Amino acid sequence: MTASVLRTLFSRRMLICVFTGFSSGLPLYLLFNLVPAWLKTEGLSLRTLGAFALIQFPYTWKFLWAPLLDRYALPWLGRRRGWMGILHLALLSVIAWLGCLSPQQDLPLVVTLTALLAFLSASLDIVLDAFRRNLLPDIEQELGNTIHVNAYKIASLVPGSLSLVLSDSLPWTQVFMITALFMLPGLVMTLLVSEPRASLRAPRTLREAIVEPFHEFMSRHGWKPALTILAFVLLYKLGDSLCTALATPFYMDMGYTRTQIGLVAKNAGLWPSVIGGILGGILMMKIGLNRALWVFGILQAVAILGFVELARTGAAPAGAVRLWMLAGVIGFEALGTGLGTAASVSFIARTTHPAYVAAQFALLTSLTAIPRVIFNAGVGWIVEGIGWVNFFWLCFVLALPGMLLLLKVAPWNGAPAATPSADESK
Repeated sequence: MTASVLRTLFSRRMLICVFTGFSSGLPLYLLFNLVPAWLKTEGLSLRTLGAFALIQFPYTWKFLWAPLLDRYALPWLGRRRGWMGILHLALLSVIAWLGCLSPQQDLPLVVTLTALLAFLSASLDIVLDAFRRNLLPDIEQELGNTIHVNAYKIASLVPGSLSLVLSDSLPWTQVFMITALFMLPGLVMTLLVSEPRASLRAPRTLREAIVEPFHEFMSRHGWKPALTILAFVLLYKLGDSLCTALATPFYMDMGYTRTQIGLVAKNAGLWPSVIGGILGGILMMKIGLNRALWVFGILQAVAILGFVELARTGAAPAGAVRLWMLAGVIGFEALGTGLGTAASVSFIARTTHPAYVAAQFALLTSLTAIPRVIFNAGVGWIVEGIGWVNFFWLCFVLALPGMLLLLKVAPWNGAPAATPSADESK
């Protein structure tokens, strides 16, 4: 590892990316891991749990209000940091409030608050993505986005591990309150950092904020290549996203306790994700983004086959053997999907124009969320109809179309797409 790479890796900008990733990931993984476990212990069915994925619709539609966050600034902290501060506070409050409710008695309010949580989380993603894109020089985009994605994954250990373990001994009210307090590091980061120079220029009109980002994207690529890019972003992580849609209920159906899930399943994915992600970021700098998309995409597809085997054997292995099996499957999945996500986010960052980053980044990341929200809503019905084994085989097949589109958007020996400069003419 060269000295320049080490200096970049341990720079202040990379540390900021740790905090942006953690703040982005915590609310989402709370919806993924903690809320399903909470609802399942309260007696809700798999179908109901699957339908709860529809609450995450804001992640697919965030491009609609991203231009507003770009156009209008709050009267404190700056264009990006003002929104970052208020959204961190709002998320902390809603998470704490959610734990005070009973899913059986207050289901309409639970649905409302989880939908609000998803909206606030998606809005924070818009601002943090734009902040990070403006913060990082072009040469640091791949590594910075990898650090962000790894911190995103590490955030899953709070609602998916710590909170699950605590739920075996503490009431849900205290569990959600403790989880909510983990939004504080991102708030402190917001208060300590400076506004990036590239984000100081705001769109002058609503038309410039809403229309120009999409016009620029389509005119820069051309209609057919632009639509191919959009299809690739939609499909690249489709199989992976479906595979983990009901991960916690799946582990529970396989006979694992919440403590085992918290300590073994979640932590088993930590170090493969972190170490593999950092090495992946360095590898992207060495072999280029195009080849990384191929290698990492294959790994995230193959990782699904581990779930096939876990579902096939079920509770058959005894004692430590089945715990090691669970740890191996989760560790490989964390490695493959973490690398795939890092490459995907880096591809999106390189595709956006710095002058329109909030709207364009929101549009492309909204597409990555569509499988998680729309398709995942039917996962409960699919699993009840065909079983876990066939479901995971289906996820593997659905991972292939995105790989085929790499032939068009990122050929193995092709040059990476040029990153547009912020000072290019519009």
